[in-house]
Amino acid sequence: MVVPELRAWRAARPHVVRVARSVGPQLVRAAEAVKPPLVRAVEAVKPPLARATGVVKPLVRRPSTVQFTTGAAALGLVVAATVVTAAGPWDSTGQRTAERDRAASLERAGGADHGSVPGVSGKEPAPAPSAVSVLAGVGGSAGSVPSPTEKALGGVLGPLLDNPSLGSSRAGVVVDMATGKRLYGKGADTALTPASTTKIATAVAALTAAGPDHRIATRAVLEPGTEEVVLVGGGDPTLTARKDANGNASLRDLADDTARALKSRKAKTAKTDKGGKAGEVTLSYDTSLYAGSAVHPIGADNTNLAPVTALMADEGRLDDSSSGPADRSDDPAADAAKKFADLLHERGIKATVPGTSKASARAKTLATVKSPPLSALVERMLTSSDNDIAEALARQTALAADEPASFKGGGAATHEQLKKLGLPLKGAKFADGSGLDRADKLTADLLTALLAEAADPDRPELRPVLTGLPVAGFTGTLSKRYAGQPGTGLVRAKTGTLTGVHTLAGTVVDTDGRLLAFAFLTESDPPTDAATTQQGLDALASTLAECGCN
Repeated sequence: MVVPELRAWRAARPHVVRVARSVGPQLVRAAEAVKPPLVRAVEAVKPPLARATGVVKPLVRRPSTVQFTTGAAALGLVVAATVVTAAGPWDSTGQRTAERDRAASLERAGGADHGSVPGVSGKEPAPAPSAVSVLAGVGGSAGSVPSPTEKALGGVLGPLLDNPSLGSSRAGVVVDMATGKRLYGKGADTALTPASTTKIATAVAALTAAGPDHRIATRAVLEPGTEEVVLVGGGDPTLTARKDANGNASLRDLADDTARALKSRKAKTAKTDKGGKAGEVTLSYDTSLYAGSAVHPIGADNTNLAPVTALMADEGRLDDSSSGPADRSDDPAADAAKKFADLLHERGIKATVPGTSKASARAKTLATVKSPPLSALVERMLTSSDNDIAEALARQTALAADEPASFKGGGAATHEQLKKLGLPLKGAKFADGSGLDRADKLTADLLTALLAEAADPDRPELRPVLTGLPVAGFTGTLSKRYAGQPGTGLVRAKTGTLTGVHTLAGTVVDTDGRLLAFAFLTESDPPTDAATTQQGLDALASTLAECGCN
């Protein structure tokens, strides 16, 4: 017989876990005593069980089938919670924190516009609250747990948001994700510089326009009647020339397949063209997919972003890094083509020094490699605040919307996609996809609406927007924040930082089990102290995590 989880248990679960932590030793011993008949075990733990759940009514000597089943299920859940707590901290996937830390060390992240993204601590992580499911509350009954009230939230958030250390301009909004109702708002419609929280809008637009399963292709083609091989960039910022591709599209794999195709062709024809020798090709590269300037408005000499081109390898980094600021190539496309020529040579195909070209419609595809799906790129972009991926996704949005794949075209396409979703766009401006441009303007109202849209059960294609958000104290750009604060492991949010600009937008499940979306934006001239302002934003989100406020 399958016993479904009781609705009352879902509401009481947070309180049960807290009680279980306090009576852990006793319940562990009680669990050992469950071997005798179940009825005696239920009778033995009746007092603490009743206090913990408020669900199990006093049992009679001969319990009915329903009482027996209810008592057994509730007892099992309490004991399980106790054993989990005693075993150590876990994250939302059921993986031990130490194991998660090791797993993270095996992953690569992208660049961020506000400092390097640390990998792992190098030491055993400190105990932290278990991170609740990122989608807790989504799709459930809106009335299953109480919602915070506007008055209560205003009482705790208002003084924090009014703190002068946050700067001269600030705005904040909290929304109930189950109902979409705004529970708190200050300057909700005021358009401010969003910095990297712009990436939330970029993610929603790209997933809507191109779809979560879309993969970006990089091709090698052969022009008919010639020995010209053209490396055609499709806009994949995760294309890598490193030996370990780590799940990304590999330039080495493309060279393998291209060399194999060329050798097969030579074997079949046993001819050369225009006096050339077998195994020799003219190599060109095609970046015509993108339009406009490749240089971001903030300038060419920027360690946070490579020139935005349809062809690049390893984000144009000039070192072995895969995250954080780094010196970048002045011409990532030419460097990628040169590396491809070297790889072909290693595989027995001699190529000329690459030059620019444009593949014709008649060119025959020799080999293709594809990026991870857009859903994975969105998650990586949000977790690590990867600017190169963000600008590539804005251009993929433009291409899907038949707009020029440029900064301007990407902004126009993003605006149009969000307009189709019926989101509040008053005052919004998209000058780029990454948020590095101070000309970007968003409201707290729009940011929370984007998050609520991503939680809509009818829009599963947008779910990577939520799952990609950094976890406070654990992942991405929040891995070194929230030390000692109650939001650790509970707050999931996108950060945004420019000089004088600090933003935070994401989700949190409060102590009553209600899923909330929030957005806090601040800017100031002269700039405030960055560390103090970030701590103030973190305190706002932590307050939501520990405040039932109903």
